[in-house]
Amino acid sequence: MFLSGLLFCLLNVVMPEIKLTSVDYEIFGNVQGVCFRMYTEDHGRSLGLSGWVKNTRQGTVIGQIQGPPGKVNDMKLWLKSVGSPSSRIDRAVFSNEREISKLEIHGFSTRH
Repeated sequence: MFLSGLLFCLLNVVMPEIKLTSVDYEIFGNVQGVCFRMYTEDHGRSLGLSGWVKNTRQGTVIGQIQGPPGKVNDMKLWLKSVGSPSSRIDRAVFSNEREISKLEIHGFSTRH
């Protein structure tokens, strides 16, 4: 009991609090019918992020990503400049960026 209490205290003192970020996005351009959602989901998972991606009726792709700030920034860069091989990204809009204390989404999925 003493040892587990000591370990708990040490972890809270020594380990810095892990910061997490959440951000919404909308991607404009030729991003539907080009496997953009599949590549987004795969890339998000490869970075260890949580989130979702969805086509809109307006021809854009929207979603949310959550995770460590550095990985979220990597994903933002990918969303605005890489995308799927056949996509053409004209503009990426990021909004509602905020710090969160824990993940609100678990895993990365495509929504319909």
